[in-house]
Amino acid sequence: MIEEYKFGQITIGGKKYNFDAEVRWTGEVLQWQRKESHIIDFEDVARTVSQRPDTIIIGTGAYGVARVTPRAEKLIKDQGIELIIDKTEEAIKTFNIQLQESKEEEGRKKKIIGLFHLTC
Repeated sequence: MIEEYKFGQITIGGKKYNFDAEVRWTGEVLQWQRKESHIIDFEDVARTVSQRPDTIIIGTGAYGVARVTPRAEKLIKDQGIELIIDKTEEAIKTFNIQLQESKEEEGRKKKIIGLFHLTC
């Protein structure tokens, strides 16, 4: 699904995006804004959690500068949602693998949402 990532840019479905992105299992891409650039807190994941995904994958930037607060982690985990946090390049690889595996499995397709910080 995500075709390419380079510092500050992500390509999905042939379209390039130059903003931090929320990418849903449906292919929908939304701009992902945070209250503080390199802090991922409760408010920054609330919209994603409200979608009731099975998994949320957070990309913390090319160098892993962004940090997920314990409060945000708790919100996600308390809803029974699997949480994966990694540098953005690795998080995107994980997102693509999980999405592909979900398509190959019999039965229900997993609901996976990626939150990707594209710079630092």
